[in-house]
Amino acid sequence: MAHPTQLGFQDAASPVMEELLHFHDHALMIVFLISTLVLYIIVAMVSTKLTNKYILDSQEIEIVWTVLPAVILVLIALPSLRILYLMDEINDPHLTIKAMGHQWYWSYEYTDYEDLGFDSYMIPTQDLTPGQFRLLETDHRMVIPMESPIRVLVSAEDVLHSWAVPSLGVKMDAVPGRLNQTAFIASRPGVFYGQCSEICGANHSFMPIVVEAVPLEHFENWSSLMLEDA
Repeated sequence: MAHPTQLGFQDAASPVMEELLHFHDHALMIVFLISTLVLYIIVAMVSTKLTNKYILDSQEIEIVWTVLPAVILVLIALPSLRILYLMDEINDPHLTIKAMGHQWYWSYEYTDYEDLGFDSYMIPTQDLTPGQFRLLETDHRMVIPMESPIRVLVSAEDVLHSWAVPSLGVKMDAVPGRLNQTAFIASRPGVFYGQCSEICGANHSFMPIVVEAVPLEHFENWSSLMLEDA
């Protein structure tokens, strides 16, 4: 999860997020090189009194500064489009979960099971135990098996919400009357935190998301206990 004074992204916990981190570094390097070149040209023009008559009216340099930006845009667009299609790809999900946004909590339904669903509320600050995070912990976590394709159907009961977990590379709007879907694979076990990312009213800041990725055997034990309690 994020920590104070952090400048970069959270550590990737899914293949898509790893791709996004690589693309971010790729694009940032291009921006850095362009900025360095422009700064050098500005400093050179301001600091020198000499003028090159071949630069004032040159067909070759016109071609270069027309073609070069086009090549740079292609170098950015191709990996960007690749990741965009990867994020949209949903191949044979092992588990489908419906996440429903309410004012101001989330409810989850495991649609592959007959009666497995629960509401997920933020734990108030005064009820936190040592080691828990303020404004991020919930009374019920969304538990998933690791290394399995998970499909999440996202909608809302009342107003616009957004289901977002940065370390999994997932962000999907929850729109009343509309069912959006996204997918991810948790590549390692762990607890991953997110929050509603759409202004949804007075308590918008108080509807966190907690995804816990566990081995398949542990997930089966958890689901059996939840069904027994239901």
